[in-house]
Formats: sequence, structure tokens, C-alpha cells
Amino acid sequence: MHPAPSVIIFTTFSGLGFGLLCWLGLGYPDVTGMTALAFFAIAYAMAVGGLVASTFHLGNRKNAIYAFSQWRTSWLSREGIMAVVTLLTFAPYALSLIFAETVIPLLGYVGAMFALITVLTTSMIYTQLKTIPRWNMPLNPVLFLLYALAGGALMAGEAKVAGILILLLTLLQIAAWMMGDGRLSAIGTDKGTATGLGSIGNVRMLESAHTARNYILDEMVHIVGRKHTHKLRIIAAILIGAFPALLLLLTPAGHVTSFVALASHILGVIVGRWLFFAEAEHVVGMYYSRG
Repeated sequence: MHPAPSVIIFTTFSGLGFGLLCWLGLGYPDVTGMTALAFFAIAYAMAVGGLVASTFHLGNRKNAIYAFSQWRTSWLSREGIMAVVTLLTFAPYALSLIFAETVIPLLGYVGAMFALITVLTTSMIYTQLKTIPRWNMPLNPVLFLLYALAGGALMAGEAKVAGILILLLTLLQIAAWMMGDGRLSAIGTDKGTATGLGSIGNVRMLESAHTARNYILDEMVHIVGRKHTHKLRIIAAILIGAFPALLLLLTPAGHVTSFVALASHILGVIVGRWLFFAEAEHVVGMYYSRG
């Protein structure tokens, strides 16, 4: 699929924001007053900013209202509702820490749970799509949750925990890339099964369905060279986890170390998210001789 900048920003920073909120709800770091204000401001800015960025991918941004009205059938709608519920739950918790320097543990635990559920609903927007086999596997939600928890721990200053989570995340991401490579061919779908004509012979394209580019080609069909994919995966794996994990686990904790690790991780997540969309082979590509 076409890796639109808006959805890359959305899936990267929204996950980080809700991940940080989760850790804050659990009491990490243990902050009050203006320090708490700074942490919650960053978490809210990332969570809300990511969600707002996702609307820029809409042809008509007024359609964003449907993100709250189709909750019975749409994971996108469930995500929008859970995001609002989570942010509203954390509001009194944050205000109590900032102005009264008082912790409300139960509210924090509930908010942390809601934050993870929000990330889970985001992952299901993609995991549910049987037309994109690379996404349609159980490991996808696990990865989304780990991205949020690992990045959130890093932003919360939990260096050693973040190092372990980031290392685990990197290993699972590599496994997901390897599993995803064979997903399209494994489902047994080809031009013959897609058209229902496979039983009478080999189905092939006579000519292209269009003489010019169209929405389907722009959004659903994106080709990435295997050589470039391999290089980008190595870069993403190093930046997401290998380099920051070494910094966090093998060097003394410090602000400079944490900042460098965080910068590396975020840059790596952006590269990984680009690959997440660019490598997603939609079965509609078969009608354009792209699959």
C-alpha cells in the first residue's frame, strides 16, 4: 500500500503517546506538580497529534465524524471512541497529580488499561484486513502493543525495562517480516481464484484495466524493490532496538543516553512504519499484474 505520511505519523506518535500514558497511569515515573504537567503534556500532544494527523489522509475531513458512529462494525470507530475515553479518564488523574500532588491509583490503573485497549483497536484496523495477508496475522496486535509499551517506557525514563522491551520488540519485528513475506502466496489466492475462472485454465491479464493511474493504484498498489526492502529492514532493526538497547542496557543511565536512545528508536519506528505500509501487498494488485 502507499505509505502516506499522515498514517505513518499517526501510527508512530499516537502509539508512543498512549504508551507513555499507560506508564504514567501505573505510576512510572513517580512525578507530581510541574514535572507531571510536562510528562502529561508530551503524552497528550503525541496521542492527540497522531490522531489528528490521521484525518489528513481523508479525502473529505468532514468524514472523520464517522469515526465515532460506526462502533458496531468498525475498528476505526472503536479506536476513536476508546481514544476519547482514555484521554478523558486520564484528565482528572493528571490534574490531581499536577495541582493537588495526589495520586488516585485506581483511576491510573483504569486509564492504563484503556490506553492499551486503544492501541489494540488501532492494530485491529489493519489486522482485520484479509485482503492484506501480511497484516492479517495474530502477531500484528502484539507488535503494536509492544511498540507502545517499549516506547512509552523509554519516554518515562525506565531505561532498563525499555531496553529489554525494545530488544524483544526488535526480535518479534524481524520474525513478523519473515512470516509476512510468504503470507500472500500461502493463502492460495491468484487471478484464477479471484475471478472464479481458474477451473477452466490459466488466467492472465489481457491488458491493463486503465490507461492512466487511478485511486486503486495510488493507494493500494505500491512496489518496493527487494534490495531496498532488505536495506531498510536492517536500518529499522538497528535504530528501533539494537542500538538503543545496547545504550540502555550496557551504559550507565543518564539523560543524554536516554535522549539518544529515544531519538534512535523514534527514527527507527518511522522507517519501520514506512515498511509496514509499503510492503503490504493488497490482493487487488493481481488485477494490475502486480501480484
